[in-house]
Amino acid sequence: MRRRTGDGDPSARGRGSSTRYRGPSTKGRDPWRYRWAVLGIATFTQAAAGFFVQGIGALGIPLQRALDLSTAQLGLLVSAAQLVPLVGLLVAGELLDRYNERWVVGIGACVVAVGLGVGSAAPGYVSLLCVLLVVGAGYSTVQPGGSKSVASWFDTSRRGFAMGVRQAGLPLGAALASAVLPLLAEAHGWRATLVAGAVAALLGAGVFMGCYRRPPSVPSAPTVPPVPSALATSSVSPASLSTRLGVRLRLLREPAMVKIMLSGATLISVQYAVGVLTVLHLHEAASVGAGTAALVLVAAQGAGVVGRIGLAVRSDRSRSGRHGTIALCMVAVIAGMAVLMSPLGRSPALACGVLVWLGFFGYGWYGPWVAYVTESAPAGRTGFTLGLAMSVNQVAIVLMPPALGLLRDLTGSFTVVWGLLSALTATALVATTVPDRRRRRHGPPGAGGPPDTAEVRSAAAPAAPHRPV
Repeated sequence: MRRRTGDGDPSARGRGSSTRYRGPSTKGRDPWRYRWAVLGIATFTQAAAGFFVQGIGALGIPLQRALDLSTAQLGLLVSAAQLVPLVGLLVAGELLDRYNERWVVGIGACVVAVGLGVGSAAPGYVSLLCVLLVVGAGYSTVQPGGSKSVASWFDTSRRGFAMGVRQAGLPLGAALASAVLPLLAEAHGWRATLVAGAVAALLGAGVFMGCYRRPPSVPSAPTVPPVPSALATSSVSPASLSTRLGVRLRLLREPAMVKIMLSGATLISVQYAVGVLTVLHLHEAASVGAGTAALVLVAAQGAGVVGRIGLAVRSDRSRSGRHGTIALCMVAVIAGMAVLMSPLGRSPALACGVLVWLGFFGYGWYGPWVAYVTESAPAGRTGFTLGLAMSVNQVAIVLMPPALGLLRDLTGSFTVVWGLLSALTATALVATTVPDRRRRRHGPPGAGGPPDTAEVRSAAAPAAPHRPV
C-alpha cells in the first residue's frame, strides 16, 4: 500500500528529489537510521554555537570586576546577543523554507565564530555589545534550523523525545561554558573566553555542514488538493511580499499560537533569569562563594539537560499532551521561586537545591514547547512558524535580563525579581490552561497535543509516513 507524506514529515512536502538522502552508503541498511546521527549533529551544533552566550551568566563576577559593570549592564550583554534575532529569526524561518538547512545553519554558525573571534580584540564594554549583536545575527539560524532538521527526520511518536535531546544542547553547552569559561577568564582574561567560543562555534558549523543530510524521499500517492485557507494561500499565491507576510502573521491570532507565545515568553524569562542571576543570588543573598555558586549553576544547567529530555519523553506519552507538560513546568517554577522569595531562600543549601530545581523545569520546558510548535505549523511553513514563535520569545530575552538586573540594582533585593517572574508565570498559566479546559468539554483533542493544536494546520493535510522505530 502506498504511503503519503504530511504534517509528520515536513521535509517531504513539496520538495521532490531535493529531499533524497545523500549520506553514507546505506545499501542493505535502513536509511532512516541516519536520523540518530542527525540528532547528534544538531545537538552538538546547538551546544557549540551557544557556548559563549550561554556562559555569560557564569562570567558575571569576572566581567563585573574587569569592566566595572552593574547587574543591569551584565544583563544587557545577554540582550545584545538576542536583539538581532527579533527580526533574524523570521528571516531565518523564510530561508529554511526555501533552502537546505545544511547551509543556512552552517553559515549562521560561521558568523557566530567570526563575530566572537573579532570580539576577542574588543577594547571595552561598548565594543563587546556591538560584537554580540553580530553574534546574534548568526545565531538566528541555529535554533529554528536545528529544530526543523530534527523534526523532518522524526515522526510525532518520537518527535518529543528527539526535540528534547536536541534542545538539551543549549543547557549542555551552557553547563560546559559555566564550568570552563570562569577558569579561562581567571587564567587568561575575559577576552580568551571569546576565542574559546569562536573555536566552538566554528567546530559546530563544520560538523553540521559536513555531516547533515536531508531525509530520504517517501513515495506519495496522488492526493486531493488541500482546501484553500488563509494560511495556505501564502505558498501558492504570487502575492506581494507584504501581503504574504500579512497572511503568515495571521498565525498570531490562532489559539495554539497564543498559548505558544504566552507560555514561551514567560518560561524563557525564567530560564534566562536562572542563567544570569543564579551566581549573583547565591553569592549575595545566600553568602555562597563565587566558585561554589558557579558550580551550582553548572548543576542547574545539567538538570536542564535532563529536564529537556525527560519532560519531552513525558510529553510523548502523557494524555495531557505537549501543553500539559509545559503547564507542569510553569507550576513547578512558580513553586521554586516562591521558596527563593521566602527567608528560606537565604539558606545556602536550600537555595542551591531550589535553583537546581528551577534548572530542571526552567530549562526543561523547551523540548516539549518546540515539539508543540512544529506540530502546530501549517503545511510547508514549519521554518516560518518556528521563527515566528522564537521571535516572540526573543522579545522577552532582550527585555528581561537588563530589566531584572535594573530591578535588582534599584531595590537591592532578589525577592522583587523572583516575585515579578512568579506573577508573570502565574498569569500566563491561568491564561493558557483555563481556555484549554473549556475547549475539552466541546470536543476531543487534536492528534499529538491539546485540542487547538490542529486549529493551526490545514484541515486537508495528508497523513504522515510510517517510519521504523
